[in-house]
Parts: sequence; C-alpha cells; structure tokens
Amino acid sequence: MNFKMKNAAEFIKDGNKVKVTLLFKGRGIIYKEQGELALSKFAVGLEEVAKVEQLPKLEGKRMTIFISPKKKK
Repeated sequence: MNFKMKNAAEFIKDGNKVKVTLLFKGRGIIYKEQGELALSKFAVGLEEVAKVEQLPKLEGKRMTIFISPKKKK
C-alpha cells in the first residue's frame, strides 16, 4: 500500500487527480467496511498533498475514491 501511496503522491504533485479502485473478489463483498477503512487510510496518508473529492462509493464489486490536489496558496 505504501508503494501505491508514493506513486499517487507523485501524480498529485504533478497536478493530476487520482482514482483509487478496490476490487472485491468472490465473497469478499461481505467485508465492505474493511474496504472503506483501507481507502480511508489511503486518503489519510495523502492528506498533506491532496484532499478527497469523492468519498468511497460502491459500484458492483468495485469501491472507488477520487483524490485531487490541494489548491496552492
């Protein structure tokens, strides 16, 4: 997860938005709360350089979150 967070931070520093997708396989859809926690932890790790544009949203077996760069002062 740290590797993905580091790459996402680089994309955000370049001024790009990041879409993080978590795919539930098989019966893993039962653990939606754990998926939300994982995506929230990802967003908290990037809060210095980014803000959450859209909270975790479940679409079928995919849970996504959109993160965008903070506006510079």
